[in-house]
Amino acid sequence: MNAAHKIRVLVVDDHHMVRKGLIVLLENFDDFEVVGDAGDGQAGVLLAQKYKPDIVLMDMIMPGMDGVQATQIIRDSLPETQVIALTSFSDDGTIQSALKAGAISYLMKNVSVDELATAVRKAYDGKPTLAPEATQALISATRRPPEIGHDLSDREREVLAWLVEGLNNREIAERLMISNSTVKNHLSNIFSKMGTTSRTQAVALAVEHKIVDK
Repeated sequence: MNAAHKIRVLVVDDHHMVRKGLIVLLENFDDFEVVGDAGDGQAGVLLAQKYKPDIVLMDMIMPGMDGVQATQIIRDSLPETQVIALTSFSDDGTIQSALKAGAISYLMKNVSVDELATAVRKAYDGKPTLAPEATQALISATRRPPEIGHDLSDREREVLAWLVEGLNNREIAERLMISNSTVKNHLSNIFSKMGTTSRTQAVALAVEHKIVDK
């Protein structure tokens, strides 16, 4: 980084005191410049598009537009801007959503000042930082077996949905405008992928694991 250049940071958090505290902390470092702060995701997106900061410190859980959606929009519209998720939530769902949305780093709000500063500098250089809690949650998630029905095709999900509704093969064929033999083939694949041997078992698993919307 050029010694004359400051890393421009935008702070997005719905808690006023958290935002102000972060601003004070960041401005203690000579190589950081806080260009603005916002109290929700939508305002954060607008300010990011206005100021084009190098880094956005983004809370994840906020009213209205949350941090995940805001991160996605910012990363799509400003690929040069890096987003650091800074949150109190360490569940793997939130972590994976943030990273899929494009956040380069995931930090907990109990991070030390120096650790936060280091993460900002690393993000500026395109290098990720994960809190230990985030790393552990992601490792645990990879060790879990795949969810039942994860490998069903869209058409198989449609057939299964009508199965849950109680339709027989002929009725499913009419609804989807396919042949009875095609329905039988789909059911055979569904049973195989779900590890079941009957319509009743498939329906029970579909309902229990919320595989279909119906």
